[in-house]
Amino acid sequence: MSEDRIKLSNDKIKLSKADRRSVMLRSQFLQGSWNYERMQNGGWAYSLIPALKKLYPNKDDAAAALKRHLEFFNTHPYIASPILGVTLALEEERANGAAIDDAAIQGVKVGMMGPLAGIGDPVFWFTIRPILGAIAASLATSGSVIAPLFFFIIWNVIRIAFLWHTQEFGYKKGSEITKDLSGGLLQTITKGASILGMFIMGILVQRWITIKFPRVISRVPLADGAYIKFPNGSVTGPQLQKILTDFGKKLSLSNTQITTLQDNLDKLVPGLAALLLTFLCMWLLKKKVSPILIIFGLFLVGIVGHVVGIF
Repeated sequence: MSEDRIKLSNDKIKLSKADRRSVMLRSQFLQGSWNYERMQNGGWAYSLIPALKKLYPNKDDAAAALKRHLEFFNTHPYIASPILGVTLALEEERANGAAIDDAAIQGVKVGMMGPLAGIGDPVFWFTIRPILGAIAASLATSGSVIAPLFFFIIWNVIRIAFLWHTQEFGYKKGSEITKDLSGGLLQTITKGASILGMFIMGILVQRWITIKFPRVISRVPLADGAYIKFPNGSVTGPQLQKILTDFGKKLSLSNTQITTLQDNLDKLVPGLAALLLTFLCMWLLKKKVSPILIIFGLFLVGIVGHVVGIF
């Protein structure tokens, strides 16, 4: 039996996949009419219109359903999708005669929007978007023209796929989804996203943060044969061949081996200074220091350090 049929054999109204897809597409405008009184209620009601028209053919019933969904609603714009799914399931049951009143539907919405809002920022704003942005920036610095397209396409594929599948999850689970959330699902998702984000950002620290300490620690004269001897005047073919051969053997270009502070640090732990600087910035942010102040502080330290010869 096709899912797109409005009536089942027992005359119950059933939302088709096309109806649910319309709700998902409209939910991307959840914050399109954001207001200080009821926040996302306008976008929320707008998202549900296709489903409410299907479930309540009577104009008065549809108007009453739309009115109850104009109450206060606010959560992370992407995390609203499982709440939409649960709401669709409850409205479908109500339209088919179940004893579900307005307070029950609003109670489920309010009960879910608070806890779910807490996982939206760490998963999307602090994990997925920075990772994709870093990859796109890496492509851009290498001269690739697909960098902005990569970010735009991959971000929206992830976003839309999440909206659809979590809405479907909420619809299929119905009101039982609240049991899954109270059982630790939120904590598991948040912890997993944090671990993934820290792992990726730890890899990117070495790539994106560069600190050099050029201060010379020692100068050691090299013995003959440990460096390339460049002849005075013009260079003949055999001499050039010998120079290139010695260079391939990684002989020094000068007769003095210069060791800098950076050389010693690289032998100890490569990228240690960049890692310590990252930890310092994280600590300052944790102490509620303004990010703008941190940025200007880094500029100042960099300029002064370069003038005095530290960096």
